[in-house]
Amino acid sequence: MENKSVCFVIHSLQAGGMERVMSELVNYFSATKKYQVHLVLYGIKREVFYPIANDIIVHRPSFEFDNSKRLMSTLKTIHFLRKTIKQINPIAALSFGERWNNLVLLALYGLKTPVFVSDRAQPDKPLGFKDDTLRKWLYPRAKGVVVQTSKALSIFQKMYKQSNFKVIGNPIRAIENQNLEKENYVLMVGRYIKSKQQDALIRIFAKVNAPNWKLILLGYDHLQQANQANWEKLAEDLGIRDKVIFTGKQANVEEYYGKSKIFAFTSSSEGFPNVIGEAMSAGLPVVAFDCVAGPSDLITNDTNGYLIPLNNEELFVQKLKYLIDNQSTIEDFGKNAKNSMAQFELNYICKQYEEFIIPSK
Repeated sequence: MENKSVCFVIHSLQAGGMERVMSELVNYFSATKKYQVHLVLYGIKREVFYPIANDIIVHRPSFEFDNSKRLMSTLKTIHFLRKTIKQINPIAALSFGERWNNLVLLALYGLKTPVFVSDRAQPDKPLGFKDDTLRKWLYPRAKGVVVQTSKALSIFQKMYKQSNFKVIGNPIRAIENQNLEKENYVLMVGRYIKSKQQDALIRIFAKVNAPNWKLILLGYDHLQQANQANWEKLAEDLGIRDKVIFTGKQANVEEYYGKSKIFAFTSSSEGFPNVIGEAMSAGLPVVAFDCVAGPSDLITNDTNGYLIPLNNEELFVQKLKYLIDNQSTIEDFGKNAKNSMAQFELNYICKQYEEFIIPSK
């Protein structure tokens, strides 16, 4: 039987949670051998950080996005998207990213291509008058909308006149035990952006006063935010600069999961925090702020980790200190964390996407 074309649309596959999920989806669809898989990269940066199968057809604009001529570049991008996806003529197109989805839906407006979109950020996060207005007009015109959590579903159902929602969590990679020697590491994985609040975690770690432990911050400066230098100075001012490790961009995240004992997460807003799931898959207990949305879909409080009311740093200190001082709790929570991730197994989640966006016979 001749392969059917399926199109996946995203601004980039640079290092990030949304981009990782997209790479896993395209690889899954490719591996089924039922589809010809097209990947359209159209953002300012069109790099591919994550490995993708050789038979995936990648489309990029022939022009650079010129920020000094933003309107013209945006119009050229819309034309590229419409022309490219019209030529592919897929049985379904799936777009990732809240603001980006507006651009894709505008570009494909009036075409017969079934377009599915998925928001990947905090569901009630305002994007500004222009983007919020566009979403209210465009999202009901999508064939379907994927949301990542039950909380996101309840928010979106009130926001958009769209009848075809589907809750699908992110696939969580199985992080296998690499028989690495555990060290006294508290790990956080996330880009060095303000909403991740690594500065809060540095303050928390200083108050925990654990001289034999280190805080590992795996990430890098992003979104034109130069936070690392300021956060290094914060650690120095708090007298723990030698205890806080800024790793920069790393491809071997699994090794850090394997060596660490505790995962901490201080983000103030999420869509679905992949890194929490990966840490739990690796058998790490998690202490996290209960932000909207995602941590509460993963963490069962006092069973596989601790959910902390948003920005309650004092309670975060108490719970992190308790774990550091109680190895048996680390082990018990870690086992529970690993077992609880079965519901987010990669192929199971990808199959849900396939069943949602591909028309049944």
